[in-house]
This record gives sequence, structure tokens and C-alpha cells, in this order.
Amino acid sequence: MPWFYRLGRAIITILFLLLTRWQVKGKENVPGEGPLLVVANHLSLADVPLLGISFDRRLIFMAKTNLFRYPLVSYMMRLFASIPLHRGKADREALRRAIQLLSSGQVLAMFPEGTRSRTGRLGHAFPGAALIASHSGATVLPVGISGTEKISRLAWRLRRPEVTVNIGSPLHLPPVQGKLTKTELAARTGLIMGHIAGLLPGGYRGSSPERKNDAGD
Repeated sequence: MPWFYRLGRAIITILFLLLTRWQVKGKENVPGEGPLLVVANHLSLADVPLLGISFDRRLIFMAKTNLFRYPLVSYMMRLFASIPLHRGKADREALRRAIQLLSSGQVLAMFPEGTRSRTGRLGHAFPGAALIASHSGATVLPVGISGTEKISRLAWRLRRPEVTVNIGSPLHLPPVQGKLTKTELAARTGLIMGHIAGLLPGGYRGSSPERKNDAGD
């Protein structure tokens, strides 16, 4: 890992230990090497650094392009090699870069919902994660995050909310034979989201697995 990534991890780890009751479950499920696609539900901006410190391997995130409009956020995103994604349309360049990254044996992290849940419950998913997993052949690692929706405003620092990262068992999607149909992609998306839902407390689980209007995450 680059020195700036290690330094950032150390600082963020200290902050989470001091300000939250953070725990990681299922860390033994993380493969030590090889291409890995980490997929998680999304509750808060804190989910990105939280995932980053919950894995021993370096995570590279796909992030929506509007985050790159803010100079400081853009600098941090590029520092940590994030891949910008145009949400709301099929971003072929982002998908190409994601598959290329995985083909080199690295770890890509995505939030299939594409945005933070406003209710805390698992929402609809874009099929981008299933598309990337299917065409890259990478191992999919589902993750359930709970508690980060409580990290808001100033009072949360006094409460030290309980924050949990629950890492599930690796998942391998069937090999792709030609182009996926919409039905096949929907089924794979549902499979991924079902595994994420199974890692969440009951109150966080949603009901509908897929967004039908986009092929991006």
C-alpha cells in the first residue's frame, strides 16, 4: 500500500475507535489475494472510509462524478485512485476501467444502490456491480453495514454509535456466455442484493433488488 494510504487508514482508524463502537465481523471471509469486488449497502458518507479501514487489502472505490466537482473531495478521491462514474447512464469507460482493475488482481468496492439510503433500509440496485462481476470473473464479497446512518450532525460524537461491518462469504457468479439479457442481469443483481440483505439486521433490509433504468452503479 502507498504511504499516504497507510497514513490515511491510521488516522481514520483512530477516529472511528474514539468516536464510535466499531466492529468488523467475518474478516476471515476476505480472500488474501486475487480480484475481488466488494459490494455493500450505503447509509452515509462515512461508509467509504469505514470500509477502507475494515479490510487489510487496499480498496479502490467507484464514485459518482458529481463528488469530483468539489476540489478537496476530488483531490482525496483521486489520491485514493477512485474511479469516477456517471450515474444515470451506461458509463462504458468506468466499466472498462473497473474490469481492467480487477483483471490486475486488485480490490474494487461498490455501492450497488448508487446513493445513500434515506430510510436506512436497503434500496433498489443498479445492475452495474453484477455486470462488472459477470464480465471480470472476480469474486464478489457482500458486506452489510449498519449504524453509520447515526453519524450525522454534532451530537453523534457524544453517543459513540455502534457501527458494524458484517462481511459475508465470497460469491461467484456463473460465467458469461455472450451478452447478458436484461432478465439474466436482473437475476444476478437480485442474487448480490439478497446476499447483502442477509448480512443486515432486520430493520435494514429492503424489498426490491434492482433499478431498471441504468447499467451503472
